[in-house]
Amino acid sequence: MKNILLIATGGTIASVHTDMGLSPSTQADELLKFVPEVKEFANVKVKQVLNIDSTNIEPEHWIKISEVIKENYDYDGFVITHGTDTMAFTAAALSYLIQNSEKPIILTGAQKPISERITDGIKNLKDAIRFASEDNVRGVYIVFDGKAIVGTRAKKLRSKSFSAFDSINYPNAAFIDGNKIYRYVDEEVNKEEVKFYDKLNPKVFNLKLTPGMEPDILNYIFKFYDGVILETYGVGGIPFESRRNFLKELNKHKDKIVVIATQVMLEGSDAMTYEVGYRFLKSQKVIEAYDMTVEACLVKLMWILAITKDYDEVRKLFYKKINKDILRGED
Repeated sequence: MKNILLIATGGTIASVHTDMGLSPSTQADELLKFVPEVKEFANVKVKQVLNIDSTNIEPEHWIKISEVIKENYDYDGFVITHGTDTMAFTAAALSYLIQNSEKPIILTGAQKPISERITDGIKNLKDAIRFASEDNVRGVYIVFDGKAIVGTRAKKLRSKSFSAFDSINYPNAAFIDGNKIYRYVDEEVNKEEVKFYDKLNPKVFNLKLTPGMEPDILNYIFKFYDGVILETYGVGGIPFESRRNFLKELNKHKDKIVVIATQVMLEGSDAMTYEVGYRFLKSQKVIEAYDMTVEACLVKLMWILAITKDYDEVRKLFYKKINKDILRGED
């Protein structure tokens, strides 16, 4: 049987009712008591790292979780219980902080506390431990509602339903049905040794364009941030035909790192398609996210800007495929 380390960080799965709403307090060893059947296929040890609502998760916490995995890397696999609200960000972060892992790093949680009569927590925790115990599972995943989703491809789509997460612009890696696992994505054999990173640059701003937004907001943002993820319209449209001319304003900040993403969840960007994107691509150096999720874009840029701020090097690292995060890119 595989030796699995259960790392608890809080979230709904560990919450109880209080006078101010649900709040995490259930400890890791208590969570494990709700899934006694996992003893049949895994030896599970526990470690309580945090016990907070995932709304309060910050980049420093991602680094802390990564460090715990590094310190305990002799285990066969890892399961991290986590709140759902920022789970996709954490899954992306661990994909960049822990690269080429030959061991499974599985995040899971719940939409209802595991202690409630009706809960998805028991199934999700059991499925996550089972998937972490499967042979030839490598890297970071979210396991939720019977699906295994690559860590850089997950997004929370539903705020209450048990089917909270889906895989964006990439197939689900596997489905877990009781004691059966159906895998749909082949694992890539790691040619390099696992590498842990311990730095992120949190000075990355995610700006979602909206009609009527004043472009001088960029002057403020670039005073405090080293890079911007620009959530544009459609396949990559940026407004320029009025006094609210974002192209003109962006051209004042050619020394900053700008990544074009799209607000549209599926199918990605292709900013060369329309004049509203073409003009921007031709007017300054810019990186396009293509099929990446915004969550992965944001954290990948934090990882890169902790290494370098040189545009050419940033671009090169951004288009390096890590944990299946980008299909269409540039050399």
